[in-house]
Amino acid sequence: MEIESAKCECCGLKEDCTQDYINEVKAKFDSKWLCGLCSEAVRDEVNRGNSKKPFGVEEAVKAHMSFCRKYKSNPAIRVADGMRQMLRRRSGDLSSSSKKYSRSSTTSQVGDESSFKY
Repeated sequence: MEIESAKCECCGLKEDCTQDYINEVKAKFDSKWLCGLCSEAVRDEVNRGNSKKPFGVEEAVKAHMSFCRKYKSNPAIRVADGMRQMLRRRSGDLSSSSKKYSRSSTTSQVGDESSFKY
């Protein structure tokens, strides 16, 4: 088996893969090679399409490629941001990314002297 470097057509991330795997991925994604994260994002987009206008694979690939073009920074940052977005979608949290995480309304009693016995 010969290993080749394949560059994701969405985010530009490079992965070392066999030619068989590259061909398998291209067959699933409109003849485009996508890295693991981008392929998951495209599958997620296809699966979450609404009943009025379902997303096909081709449309989902184009939408994800457009998303990736918006981020021209370091590929590691794009990967991390893509993972964050995918996790939010899967958890059902579609709130804006500018929303800051806030502390829980419950407070911890760790370190409260009354809970210690001498």
